[in-house]
Amino acid sequence: MGHNYAKPLTSGQKMDHLLGRIPPSWHVAVVRQAGEALWRALTHAPGQDGVWSDPHPDPADALEESWRRNRTVMV
Repeated sequence: MGHNYAKPLTSGQKMDHLLGRIPPSWHVAVVRQAGEALWRALTHAPGQDGVWSDPHPDPADALEESWRRNRTVMV
């Protein structure tokens, strides 16, 4: 009997998936912290204030955290 093990998404694939889910009208910012190998992200609807993600070594993880924190307000 064979097994079907799903391969985890690469960082780029995860980023593509997230950017496809975030509405085009939303503000998206992903920044690397100066002097560190850590990333933070901010996503928010127009006219709303968003919350920055915690620092992450993978920019896709930072974007996912920000999207989860700020998606409760859909415009």
